Amino acid sequence: MDSPNGAPPSAPIDDRLYFRQLLSGRDFAVDDPVASQMVNFVYAIGDRASGECVLVDPAYDPAELLNRVAADGMKVVGVLATHYHADHVGGSLFGTTISGIVELLEHVSCPIHVQRDEVPWVVRAAGVAEDDLVRHDSGDTVTVGELAIELVHTPGHTPGSQCFLVAGKLVSGDTLFLDGCGRTDLPGSDHALMIESLKRLSLVDDDVILYPGHRYSLASSATMAAVKQSNYVFEALA
Repeated sequence: MDSPNGAPPSAPIDDRLYFRQLLSGRDFAVDDPVASQMVNFVYAIGDRASGECVLVDPAYDPAELLNRVAADGMKVVGVLATHYHADHVGGSLFGTTISGIVELLEHVSCPIHVQRDEVPWVVRAAGVAEDDLVRHDSGDTVTVGELAIELVHTPGHTPGSQCFLVAGKLVSGDTLFLDGCGRTDLPGSDHALMIESLKRLSLVDDDVILYPGHRYSLASSATMAAVKQSNYVFEALA
């Protein structure tokens, strides 16, 4: 029997994959000047057959993000946080308060999945209770329906920055952009660790599609093959 969302339970994961890339200031939080300036991407990733999804870095307007996925017949059952910065999980940014995971938890009860080293930073920056966070190590998986999302620890921009690998897609937060990489001159940053993380990402298969945490390029995504060829950070690793 078909699921409520129209995908048969026996369908391949690629057919069942629910994946949305939403740009702050354009697709949501359109009246928020900070959201428009920061051009953050939020991702919704899930299994259409189960009707469940997780949100990656739901900042600026969590209630609107919940409504957006609900309109697709999806229910949010968790959050994946790439790192602790306010434009990704909420908190104070340049004197402006950004809504994030604390406000999301007012609407839905769900775990916030973070890398173990990022826990104290997320608690301090976002103001979330430590009990709301689920600690992970690199290589852990978060399962949504029958969809497995691999968590990849990529420190450098922050101590617990992490990327998410799922169904041929790499959601990279602020570790790697189509052009350039995350800054390493901020609290918790480490240039040497960033180099090691970039070396690790350089081993990701060429046909995997990179989805960054900000739209700093004209394109919103690209194959790893194209990024390795055009992004200057990989030249420095050679």
